[in-house]
Amino acid sequence: MNKISTFGFNVYSDSLFKISFDNYTANTLNTISPNSYGISTKDTEFREALKKSDYLVLDGVYFALASIFLNGINIKKNQGPDVFSYFMNRANKEGSKVFFLGSSPEILEKIKTRASIDYPNIIVACYSPPFKEDFSAEDNRIIIESINTFAPTILFIGMTCPKQEKWSYSNKKFINAKLICSIGAVFDWYAGNQKEINQIWWKLRLAWLKRTIDRPEILRRYPNIGIFFWHLFLALIGIKKYRNGETQ
Repeated sequence: MNKISTFGFNVYSDSLFKISFDNYTANTLNTISPNSYGISTKDTEFREALKKSDYLVLDGVYFALASIFLNGINIKKNQGPDVFSYFMNRANKEGSKVFFLGSSPEILEKIKTRASIDYPNIIVACYSPPFKEDFSAEDNRIIIESINTFAPTILFIGMTCPKQEKWSYSNKKFINAKLICSIGAVFDWYAGNQKEINQIWWKLRLAWLKRTIDRPEILRRYPNIGIFFWHLFLALIGIKKYRNGETQ
């Protein structure tokens, strides 16, 4: 398994095809970006969840700059939409079960409707959890029971970062699934609530700009993104160093 150590995180840099479903317990797949890195510097539980991911994949291209500049090695990109499309196609070929956890009942219904057309061989189930910062023990019992009764191969979680990653890390040992993917905004995108970004923006590596134009609330992430680039600058001039997964 090809993993590249970058800024204290072991980032998966290989084909999604190599991710096996032959495991006995649920594996977690999370994404890392400058925004999630910035959040992780202030949230120790979130940082632990990312570091203990079975598969931590590159979301976008900019976090890879740390590896390129410091290690001379690029990281393979596996963004949330890429992860979603790959595993949905794989589940469709295998006739697997897929569970969607998060978002509103309306969005989940749109996802089920579209998935029934795009991926007719998949059996889909969904659950919209209470909209609150922290789930109670009873909330978690109902959520986990809903998932395990269905027994999906893949569990997609869309509860925004960092809540989704921390929840999957805390509860993976109770979940009867092969793979837990935290993919956040992909729920809205696939449901059609957000416009798809034209490929020209991706080719120019300006998808972040188009996304910000379409969703100005993303500006709130910029302080966290700024932390990543500030730390990269400090690392480049030798002030900030990484050893054994922690900053020095």
